[in-house]
Amino acid sequence: MTLDISPSGQACGASVTGVDLSRPLSDSAVADIRAAWLAHFVLAFPGQKMSDDDLERFTLCFGPFGDDPFIAPIEGRKHIIAVARAASETGPIFAEAWHTDWSFQETPPAGTCLYGITIPPVGGDTLFANQATALEKMPAELRARIEGKRAIHSARAGYARAGAYGVNDAKRAMDIRPSDEAMATQTHPFIRIHPETGRAALFGCAGYIIGVDGMEAEEGMTLLGDLYRWQTQHAVQYRHQWKPGTLLMWDNRSVLHMATGGYQGHERLLHRTTIGERTIE
Repeated sequence: MTLDISPSGQACGASVTGVDLSRPLSDSAVADIRAAWLAHFVLAFPGQKMSDDDLERFTLCFGPFGDDPFIAPIEGRKHIIAVARAASETGPIFAEAWHTDWSFQETPPAGTCLYGITIPPVGGDTLFANQATALEKMPAELRARIEGKRAIHSARAGYARAGAYGVNDAKRAMDIRPSDEAMATQTHPFIRIHPETGRAALFGCAGYIIGVDGMEAEEGMTLLGDLYRWQTQHAVQYRHQWKPGTLLMWDNRSVLHMATGGYQGHERLLHRTTIGERTIE
């Protein structure tokens, strides 16, 4: 088996062909995919025919399953959630805001896998923002404002009872379970060192970040706004256009991502797992 890796030509991302993900992967194939993942941050595997068993097996090649709160798994599974939208839905698009998955956890997931099952004929792209490049090109004045500081992360804006996906949210195809547990907070440094590559990158953004540790609220929000505008600029973005049968995996330690709409009146279904951090000897 020989992997064919084609970079997107954008700020990150690559397409990978020459591998059948419905079959178990050899150790050498896993190593090659991991190397490409760490280099490109986002990998797309088009033309795959994967069952839920295949998706779980692939995920476990790269680490343990991550802990997915607030969204119930699909029936018969513990680690797969459905990212779903019915054709009749008219409410806000799920995850249509920049974020990195579950950054409010003490140990957020290393990566995410998302497999396209029902893909609308228009819209529904997923955007990514390269946070290593954003940090490397950041103006010295802005970097000095975040150097050594820790951000306060929380799920409250999305998953608390009064949050965007709370008790007053419009009816959805997704099985979201708002909870008071979303009010909890967790701090992480604005600049994190990747545990596998040693490369520094920005981590998280306003949304899951609700403040700056040790900073007054108004001053902190000003800093978060300035940082958000820099780290999500078009120059660091990659746009993924979905096709049925594509598996996408990305490195939450290196990119932000967000969903987009534009497919009103069409059904959309993808199955998702998260990759937990593995122990590195």
